[in-house]
Amino acid sequence: MRTVRKALDTALRYARELTGEAEYDRYCERHRRHHPHAPVPTRREYERIRTMRREYESPGRCC
Repeated sequence: MRTVRKALDTALRYARELTGEAEYDRYCERHRRHHPHAPVPTRREYERIRTMRREYESPGRCC
């Protein structure tokens, strides 16, 4: 039974990495450490912030 549980946990961790869920969790942990009194952005707010950063801070492309 432990082997099955371990395999399921591994698959779940892998799926969370692929979907970006784990990235949001890491962001929340870091935000709480560096800004303990500020509210943690919701997932929707986080996605909006991330998209804006990508659009405005990405290097220019030739094509």
